[in-house]
Amino acid sequence: MPRHLTARRSPPLGGVARAPGDKSMSHRALILGAMATGVTDVEGLLEGDDILATARAVEAFGATVERLGGGRWRVTGRGGFEQPAGVIDCGNAGTGVRLLMGAAAGYPITATFDGDASLRKRPMKRITGPLASMGARLDWKSEPDRLPVEIRGGVLAAIDYVQTVASAQIKSAILLAGLNADGVTTVTEPEPSRDHTERMLRAFGVEVGVLPMEAGWRVSLKGGQRLTGTAVAVAGDPSSAAFPLAAGLIVPGSEVTAEGVMLNPLRTGLFETWREMGADLTVSNRRMAGGEEVGDVTARHSALRGVVVPPARAASMIDEYPVLAATAAFAGGATVMRGIGEMRVKESDRIALMAAGLQACGVGVEEEPEGFIVTGGPVRGGATVTTHGDHRIAMSHLVLGLAADEAVTVDEPGMIATSFPGFVELMRGLGADIASSA
Repeated sequence: MPRHLTARRSPPLGGVARAPGDKSMSHRALILGAMATGVTDVEGLLEGDDILATARAVEAFGATVERLGGGRWRVTGRGGFEQPAGVIDCGNAGTGVRLLMGAAAGYPITATFDGDASLRKRPMKRITGPLASMGARLDWKSEPDRLPVEIRGGVLAAIDYVQTVASAQIKSAILLAGLNADGVTTVTEPEPSRDHTERMLRAFGVEVGVLPMEAGWRVSLKGGQRLTGTAVAVAGDPSSAAFPLAAGLIVPGSEVTAEGVMLNPLRTGLFETWREMGADLTVSNRRMAGGEEVGDVTARHSALRGVVVPPARAASMIDEYPVLAATAAFAGGATVMRGIGEMRVKESDRIALMAAGLQACGVGVEEEPEGFIVTGGPVRGGATVTTHGDHRIAMSHLVLGLAADEAVTVDEPGMIATSFPGFVELMRGLGADIASSA
């Protein structure tokens, strides 16, 4: 793997590309397949490092996992998790470890969860707190709130949990634990977070209740329900499709189409924001796949303008703010992004890293505790950006470099494979000038 990748100002980009499988759906397909009885056949699975870590984890919990071909996988579950032989190493997979902890808590087993240096820095009590309230026992091996942690599961009691901030990871971990808890487990959210767990649980035969409220919703399920293996078609990841589409918007003369992109309304906040900025963004060939609406999204070079992004939209696009900031660098005026403090506890402090990278490229940025403001205009580029191994920081700055006056280089590009294996090849296929260096 090269030590650096460099993006240079490119000619008009064009073509059709297929976004890799959705990361959220891929994690859940493997975990629910392992919890189920029987065979689950998955098509379109994302084969990135994070997902492969989850595949190894569910194998350690007793499931049989087979790769049948490109994106085609089979999981044979035994109706629950078994005692693992060693530590469950989740690599850099934040979603994977948090959902796995919730699932494992419901079984009479003891499991120690760990990850790489980046994952060890990420907070875990937001997950383990509710699990402890349900009856799981925890033993922090290094420091509280950080991996590694040992979880002893078994007899759980249902809880009625009220979230202060919408989080699909917290909600999903509680619901997965609730499958083996006594009573009805309920999660109330101030505004709806992504609902892939609820949708996929139904596909595995679980009854899930969703009660809309004036703001947000209440999601509940009764313990004791059993999952049955099924077929899962994973839609294209809108978070990954965002990168070639962003390049299409900012490189003059471009027209880029991403095929089979998930259009779940809880995941399309970025597309809505781009349209408010004046983006020429169209959707065609809408259809259903794996219980989700998908479509082909086309982005054409556009004269963008700065907007104020509603903080309430954060839950539907929290992973897309880095690439939004990159496109905002080319927009006229200021783009205000607030209510996104969650970005500071992702794979890195994404607010700080995006602000530093954009400023190094000559872009006006005002950093705030819970967000930042990007003022667009001519983008100089000409910087080497420190990514701290964060794949979205790396890809966002590479997209920026395709339309900047001078080349933009990123370090630690190997981490791009965690969410978007084949990113460089896909972008080059559209005409992007991205080169590697030692």
